[in-house]
Amino acid sequence: MQGMPLPALIGALILLAAVSVLVSPRVRTADGFFRGSSNTGQAPDVVTLTLSQVTTWIFARSLLNAGILGYFFGIAGALAYTAYYGSFLTGWLIVDRLRYRHGATNIQTFVTRHFGRLGTSCFNLLISMRLLTEVFANLLVVGIVFGAAGSVGYNVAIITVALVTLVYSMTGGLRASLRTDLWQMTLLGVLLIGLTAMMFVHPFFEASALLESSAINSPGWILLVVALLQVLSYPMHDPVMMDRGFLADRSTTRQSFLHAFWISSLCILAFGFLGVFAGLHRQGEEELIATLARLLGTPAMLVLGLALFISAASTLDSAFSSASKLAVVDMGLGEATARNGRLAMLCFAVGGLLLVLFGTDDLFAAVAVSGTASLFLTPVIVFCIFAERRVRPWCFFVTFAAAVGGAAAYFVETSGYSQLIGRISGLEHDYAKLLLITVVVLVVGLSSFAMALQPRSDNTPS
Repeated sequence: MQGMPLPALIGALILLAAVSVLVSPRVRTADGFFRGSSNTGQAPDVVTLTLSQVTTWIFARSLLNAGILGYFFGIAGALAYTAYYGSFLTGWLIVDRLRYRHGATNIQTFVTRHFGRLGTSCFNLLISMRLLTEVFANLLVVGIVFGAAGSVGYNVAIITVALVTLVYSMTGGLRASLRTDLWQMTLLGVLLIGLTAMMFVHPFFEASALLESSAINSPGWILLVVALLQVLSYPMHDPVMMDRGFLADRSTTRQSFLHAFWISSLCILAFGFLGVFAGLHRQGEEELIATLARLLGTPAMLVLGLALFISAASTLDSAFSSASKLAVVDMGLGEATARNGRLAMLCFAVGGLLLVLFGTDDLFAAVAVSGTASLFLTPVIVFCIFAERRVRPWCFFVTFAAAVGGAAAYFVETSGYSQLIGRISGLEHDYAKLLLITVVVLVVGLSSFAMALQPRSDNTPS
């Protein structure tokens, strides 16, 4: 990226990689590898769980997304992306209900109980794609920091970060992820505070200009509505967040989710404001990074590059640990051993690298497609988890088809392969189309579940 001090970033990348490998514990037990338990069997405490939740959700893609949305759509774009972090509140409610009302040890056991093995297969397919896109998107950010797509620097950076993160993840599994998350989040927090302070003391900074940066018809407000509609289902399809909801006792889990909500929301909002500030002072066809480099200088670009590296690494190790648990423990594709967990990590790393080579370079597309596909979980949460009602399984598959179809339609439409939605609806902006798809999927899903409700006398304890 233009404005990035590459020699300093290369040195920092090497140092961060060395520290991550050194502090990662060697874990041989399945409990330590898949559940993050200590050698004495203790679950993570509130601080560890909170910082792990925060750093795994403030990933490189999120920082750039928040900045880019603020850059192009003003405060509305920044608020829209921050709204997705309400997932910590809805995620906590979902986890608490599953564990203490339904007695589930993971989401798969609950889905199997209500919708059978086929239903669980559909769910596992979705979250497998979610994990692959997390690997892909964060590696993509690392690559574009070092150069244009396909360049030597781009490819070397991606492969280096993928290999280093994979090595220490395979060494310690979830326990390694939790341990590295502590120092990664501490350093990331310092870097984000530093960037925000640079913005606040800049002679061009005006708080009133930030607050008035979005017109009433800004597409950012439409995206905010989309985020609020998707925030209920979004956390349930994120295995990284959900896995951490089943590690500790009820009080520790509740506190970690609540603290993660306000900490991560503030961090993302601050980075969104950084994008708004840059957008107010961009010149011509400048991109976000070029504008920030001109406004804040080389030191700020070094801080930004470090923040992107750290957030990418913290998300990658968490994605790898969740992928190993998904494949080995939740899907039962092999015996629950650390060795099989490492093999699963390797497969997901290779899959993520392939997506980097052949996937889209639109960072928000992964969020929009993933969030739309997750909408099939909204009626599950409303009717089955919260209302504790039984439904006939057919409604699950109708809703799943509608959500996946909607996600595919959005991807095809925004990639330029089709303009069918635009011609039918008359809508032009991608976010308006996304809102229409979201509403249609929710109407289909909630209506299907309402029609498939079983009489209360037929309900059995879930």
